Amino acid sequence: MARLSLLIACIVVAMATAFAPSSTPLTRSATALSVNIKVDVGEGEPIESALRRFKREVNKSGHLMDLRAKRYFENSQDRKKRKIVQARFRVRMERMNARRMRKQRT
Repeated sequence: MARLSLLIACIVVAMATAFAPSSTPLTRSATALSVNIKVDVGEGEPIESALRRFKREVNKSGHLMDLRAKRYFENSQDRKKRKIVQARFRVRMERMNARRMRKQRT
């Protein structure tokens, strides 16, 4: 159990620093994010399912997507385009979820 939690902690640290540029540790870079993701591993739970849940939580938190977006400079026009695409996707997903919920009620 202790080895598993140590393994998950190491993976969190590795994923948090994987996309950060190698700069001096004294300055806080624009890509530095505080990652606070916890996955409680049940007794006798396989490591594969715990890792799968961890990856899902990392994806839901949006840290990696944010780090990838900040990897390169993005001017204001590109930022507007990206935000418009994200808003379209968010509205589409909300519509899909609403439709799914209506189907479940009937």
